[in-house]
This record gives sequence, structure tokens and C-alpha cells, in this order.
Amino acid sequence: MSTISKHFLNDPSTLVQDSLRSLELINPTIAVDIKQKVAYIKDQPQDCVSLICGGGSGHEPAHCLFVGSGMLSAAVCGNIFASPNPSQVLRGLELVQNPNGTVIIVKNYTGDILNFGLAKEKYSAKFPDQASKLRFVVVADDVAVGRTQGAIVGRRGLAGTVLVYKIAGALAKRGGSLDDVESLAKCVAAQVGTIGVGLGHCSVPGSTRDDTLKEDEYEVGMGIHNEPGYLRSSPVPSLNKLVVDMVNLLTDTTDSERSFLKFRLDTQDRVILLVNNLGGTSELELGAVAAAAVLELERRKMVIERVLVGTFMTSLNMPGFSLSLLLLPREEDKHTVSAEKILQYLDDETEATAWKAAIKVKHPGQRGRSTTGDTVAQASRIDRCMEAPDKSAFVALVERVCMSLKAAEPEITKMDEKAGDGDCGYTLKNGAEAIIKSIHEGRINGDNVIEDARAIAEAVEMAMDGTSGALYSIFFSALTQALYDQATPNTAAVSREMISKALNFALTRLYTYTRARPPSRTLVDPLDAFIKAITSGKSWKHATNEAARAAENTKNLPAKAGRAAYVDQSNLDVCDPGAWGVKVILEAACAGLEE
Repeated sequence: MSTISKHFLNDPSTLVQDSLRSLELINPTIAVDIKQKVAYIKDQPQDCVSLICGGGSGHEPAHCLFVGSGMLSAAVCGNIFASPNPSQVLRGLELVQNPNGTVIIVKNYTGDILNFGLAKEKYSAKFPDQASKLRFVVVADDVAVGRTQGAIVGRRGLAGTVLVYKIAGALAKRGGSLDDVESLAKCVAAQVGTIGVGLGHCSVPGSTRDDTLKEDEYEVGMGIHNEPGYLRSSPVPSLNKLVVDMVNLLTDTTDSERSFLKFRLDTQDRVILLVNNLGGTSELELGAVAAAAVLELERRKMVIERVLVGTFMTSLNMPGFSLSLLLLPREEDKHTVSAEKILQYLDDETEATAWKAAIKVKHPGQRGRSTTGDTVAQASRIDRCMEAPDKSAFVALVERVCMSLKAAEPEITKMDEKAGDGDCGYTLKNGAEAIIKSIHEGRINGDNVIEDARAIAEAVEMAMDGTSGALYSIFFSALTQALYDQATPNTAAVSREMISKALNFALTRLYTYTRARPPSRTLVDPLDAFIKAITSGKSWKHATNEAARAAENTKNLPAKAGRAAYVDQSNLDVCDPGAWGVKVILEAACAGLEE
């Protein structure tokens, strides 16, 4: 079913102009011709070559946010995914006119080629003496379009375009001649390749949204205007596997259709890596993409000279990313510019609003060693002992509780999707799995329940993130302290009275770190009910029933603490997931004790 996509805007027809107005507000060196939708350097320098680029809007920050000294002199913006018309481009050319000439850089799309080309011809007719000072560079870096498919139209221009005008723009700022700037732009354009991948199509403001990718599908080679890619498949592979496949497409020298870059794969290939967010990928995921790409290139013995990670050329809000590799020239290749010069130009400063500086990558042998947590100092052995009355039964009981928590994950997650952020079930499951691992490693064995309580505290601390992890770890750490304080040289095994006192101490200590008190619609409701019943001499069964009632009653309570306190209270028609987790733990423990 088609639905109108949701966006933050005043009117779809004015979105481009509304966005362009921000440029003058956030960068005082930039001016905007709102009518013709041209962003340009306010005070155009007359002592250097100018660079102009453009195309349809929807790819921001490309290209208007890359206008600034050291990059573009101007950017001409069409409507969303539509090339600007020749009159707009002509206006841009007039705004950057200077005695040194202008290099026009366009992505290889028919509309851009025709409209920028026609504007170039109109400009030459209007200013015949300037005709020789206009140069035209086309960027076609998409390796997904094979030679046969692109025999007439050629490959598409993608994120590699940004590298072209950053490097050429730096040379222009340094005073490079028109011939040199054009030659450098063409050199970089010929040496860069890009491949993109998407989990879905973007939504265009004001239009209906048709999701053409299924939930378990992904598409390699998807274009930046929602064009289909060359490969659609399912299920979505691991990120590492996906990156391997993408790097293969960029570097394979045996593919007659897509081998566009002359990699020699001899450990001497030097590259610049651009990891680009296509619009809807989180920074968290993009960081993982960058790590996977760097490690894969290093595995192939490539020398990564620079890495750029961020949002450079988008497709509105497309959930996807692209990888670009700029293969640096070697001395023996006799290029007009050296690899060192290209790196210098890339590193040069710019006043462009959206540019992110390239990072110089340390080669593997130069990096410090990362730790995995194994180097953390081990806690000292506890010098007091309390054995479990039945060691094997104790261990079986702990494992039973953990298995019950794992089984309850879907139910708890469903509750938390309404009452919180949806992670409670997985968090408790992670804690349960960490405790089971400690059992299998022999760290929880019933020989000393004080040590066992500490092992549980440490396991949940490391495995359970967020508030619940901290609360459980505080509780079991305090339980460890209370059991230790009660132990004497004459203590043989832990007793119910000792456990009762330890539970009460742990709850009191927990209350020093949270303001939640029953009834609060949190995990303290059943925990408090259980411990009060136990300390008053009630049976395990009775105390567990009290806890269950308290957990079930949270459905009728307004949230006063936790994430649920921030959501619409009218939608809280489920029990608190944290309280339900405590109920699951206690009921599993009680059932185990009764057997």
C-alpha cells in the first residue's frame, strides 16, 4: 500500500529554497541566489581558478554545503533529484566568473550533462572571449554499472565526486593554472571507484512511498536517485561479509565488466578510503562499516593513506552506505601529479561547511594494542567461606533461573516496546547467558556462595547495559558484602536466616542509588514485596506470590521512574518489563526449591 512519506517541511515545493537559506546563516562566507538556487562564495577571489558543481537536490551535503574557499566556488541546485536548468547553471557561471577560468564538474547523469553542457555553450556565446576558459569534467565512479550496460550512458557519478572537487579545489586555491586544475580533476575522477548498498529506498518529500525491498532484502549498486542496483538478494549478510563483497567489486582486476581501477594487488597499492552515509544510516553503524572496510583493505595488504568517514553524498534518507577508493598514482605511472601532492591537496584546509578532514591512518604495526577486557586486574579471593547446603542443587537452581529468563525474553521485550525502549528482554537474556557462562567456567559452583554472589554481580555488570544492569550488579555486590560480613571461621553452610539478612541489606543498599519506592511501576515493586515477606518469616512460596502480585499490579500504576516515566501514560496497558523480569526470576527459583 502506498502512503505519503513523512518529512519535516513547510511545503515540498519550497523545501530546497528553505534549506538553502540556512547556508547564509551558518557560514558568513557564503551567499545564496534563492531564485536561481545557487550557493556561492560571497567574495569571489579573482586570483584563482573557480570550480562549480551541482545537480538535483536531495544529496546534501553535496554539493551546496561544500561551497567554500578550498573547494567549490559555487553549487547549482535543482529540485529534488532533478537537474538544474541551463538558466540556473548560467547564473552560477556568471557568479564565479574570473580572469583565470572555471572548471565545471558534473556527475555523469544525462540531465546534468545536457543542462550544464548547454549552459556552458550559452555562456561561451554570451562571453566569446571567455569560451576557452571554461572546462568540463565528468565524474563517473560507480563500479556497479558494467561496461556492457553502460556502453552508451556510461557509469553514474557518486560520492567519489566529492574527492574530485576537494582535491582540485585545493590546487585552485594554491594558484594552480586552469590546465593544471582541469588535469588534476580528470586524474582523480579516473582513479576513483564507488559502490553503494541499501536496505531500502529513500522517501521523496511530497510523494508516495513504495517500499520495493522486502524486510530481509538488500541491494548492491543502488543509485542515489532510487535507481535499482545490479544485485538484490536476501538475507542481509553480516557487515563483514558485505564489506568483503563490496571491496571485491572495487578492486577485482579479473572482472571484464567492472574492473575500472588498475589495482596491482602487490602490497604497494596506496588508497584513500571514503566511507559515505547515504542518509539513513546511524553514526553507530557507520563506525562499524569504517572498521570493517579498513580491516578488509589491510587484510589485502593495501596501504591506506587516508580515511574519511561521514555524510558526504546522500540519497535523502536512504538506509545505506557507499565505499569509495581513490587509487593513488605510482611514480612509474608518469601521471601529471604525484600521490604526495594529491594527499597534500586532500589535507589542505577549506571553509566549506560540511567538509570532514581526512584521517591519517596508522599502519597496523604502528597501532597500540587494543584490549578485550582480559587484562583487567583479577579480584582477590574472598577469605571467608559459606558453602551451599547442596552444591549441585544450588548450581542447578541458578541455571534454571537463567534459562527461565532466556525463555521469557520475547514476552518481556514485547512489554518494553510499549513501556520503554524495547531492550529489557534482551538485557536480561544477556545477563542470564553471562551467568550460565560463569557456571560452565566453574566460577559459580556452590563451594562458596559469597564468591558465587560476586561472580553473578560481575557477570551482569559486564553483560547487562543500562539501568537494569547497574541495579542488578549493585544488588548482588551488596549481597556479597552482607554474606561476607556474616561469615565466621565456624560457618559451614549458608542458612535461610543469613540469606534473609543479606537480601534486606542488599535492598537497603540499592535504595541509596535509586529514588524508586513501591508502588513505582519498576522492578523494586516485586523485589521489595519479596524481601519484606522473607524477612518477616514467610515461606519462599508466600514471598514469591507477593512478588508476583506486585509485578502484575504494575499494569495499573502510572510510571514514576525509568524510561516509562517519559512515555504517554495512556498507552501503558502492560506490566512493567523490569518488574516482570524479577517475577520470572523468583518464580523459577521457588519452583526449583520445591523440587
